[in-house]
Amino acid sequence: MAGTILNVFTIIFGTLIGITVGNRLSKQMQESVMTGLGFVTLLISLQNAWKTGNPLIPLLAVIIGVIIGELMGLDAAVRRFGGWLQTKAAQFSKGGDDAAQARTRFITGFVTASLLFCVGPMTVIGAVQNGIDPANIQLLAIKSALDFFAAMAFASSLGIGVGFAAITALVVQGGFALIGMALGGTLTAAGALDPNNIYLREMTATGGIIMLGIPMILLELKQPRLSNFLPALVIAPLLVWLASLLGIPVYF
Repeated sequence: MAGTILNVFTIIFGTLIGITVGNRLSKQMQESVMTGLGFVTLLISLQNAWKTGNPLIPLLAVIIGVIIGELMGLDAAVRRFGGWLQTKAAQFSKGGDDAAQARTRFITGFVTASLLFCVGPMTVIGAVQNGIDPANIQLLAIKSALDFFAAMAFASSLGIGVGFAAITALVVQGGFALIGMALGGTLTAAGALDPNNIYLREMTATGGIIMLGIPMILLELKQPRLSNFLPALVIAPLLVWLASLLGIPVYF
């Protein structure tokens, strides 16, 4: 869990620096920063999505996953949680924002940063590796450095809500670390931690497609209910497993 704790602190520290810097930026400058972040996030999303060996897998995963997410109301639940967090941290909101603007800004920062920090192969592999070997924090250390700068950049425009995404990182990465502790030997023997593992590749590609919604939000093109797509991350490897079980080739 040491790697996860490190990641949590870097997210919080980056957020604090970002808020300090953001308070000194003009509204126009903040908008330009948001646009730049949108461009970079778009590139990262496309890179991850391109890792698929068969576009049908992430396509079906996204469609099935979002149907499940909509039926469960995941996005509404995440936003309610973000709103609850905002009420607890209202004193940290910018004085220039009214209550409605502060709430929207906080929730947007929390949801966007949570997805950015937790949807990706480094989250899964790094946390599981750290669960198997407590001394192995190399991958999470790299992720922590990246998340530090991302938190700083996002917080400069989206505010304190970005820092509360550290809670999401703690829960998600901590969960994967516990899986590593419990199933470490089995996962290692099965090659589950190989970045080229077919299950992990399709999950990464599906995550990249979901992350395409982040630049849409940052560029103010659309406000997709991204959290409703999260079940797709589970559906993708299940589809790969089902295809292998039925003898259907995944890669063509």
